[in-house]
Amino acid sequence: MLITQIRNATLMLEFHSEGQAIGLLVDPMLAPKAALPSLKYFGGQRRRNPLVELPIGSEALLARASHALITHCQRGHFDHLDRAGKRWLREHDVPLLCMPRDEAYLRERGLRTQPLSASGRQPFFNGFITPVPCVHGEGWVGRLMEHGHGFLVELPGEPSVYLAGDTVDCAALRHCLGTLRPDIAVLPAGGARFDLGGDILLGVDDVARLAGDYPELFIVANHLEALDHCPGTRAALRQHAVRQGWQQRLWLPEDGEARQFKAAVPALA
Repeated sequence: MLITQIRNATLMLEFHSEGQAIGLLVDPMLAPKAALPSLKYFGGQRRRNPLVELPIGSEALLARASHALITHCQRGHFDHLDRAGKRWLREHDVPLLCMPRDEAYLRERGLRTQPLSASGRQPFFNGFITPVPCVHGEGWVGRLMEHGHGFLVELPGEPSVYLAGDTVDCAALRHCLGTLRPDIAVLPAGGARFDLGGDILLGVDDVARLAGDYPELFIVANHLEALDHCPGTRAALRQHAVRQGWQQRLWLPEDGEARQFKAAVPALA
């Protein structure tokens, strides 16, 4: 399986299913730098989003997308599906895998949806996919959020991959990591929060704690350095990993960086 980090939560999984090359585009936010509003409302830290451009070569990479997968998209979550992403999906008539809750919303925007079942392990190409509920913040701020789902993807001859989606540390996430036991977990590490209320996303400290609690897990960290309400950085997470001794189980891809994973996940040198 080839995993390419594009920007923020947008990435591509590439694999083969019954002789067909599949490019699974996850949560496409495709707007140019600064084309979207700030997610901070007070103080001097407000900047328009995204903070960085799409990486060089994105157009050629997107051309390999045969399908898309959306973790959540309503209640203003443009950082997982923005207008540019919707337009690109429509223009290229890419089938969009989503949860039933999002089907009508996406169809109304002219997208070709293929809804998954609401829960449970289910067929996915020549393997399986399992939706994992997200908790996108707790308390009063959690009541304002669109919580969505992460997904565990299991394909023959490939490492199993958990795409966590936008979540804090919660029971569903830990059930996936501890009981379903993916080989790889793609975890958000930006530690997002608004001006008021608690965290709505895993942060650097949370990912470090999960790495210690699940010592066989290989972590791919994303949702970093692309939005103005996400303070987490690659450097801070790398420092945690080196200090605690799990840097060989961590990949911190730069935007546009790709890595091939075999069924037995290799350690980074």
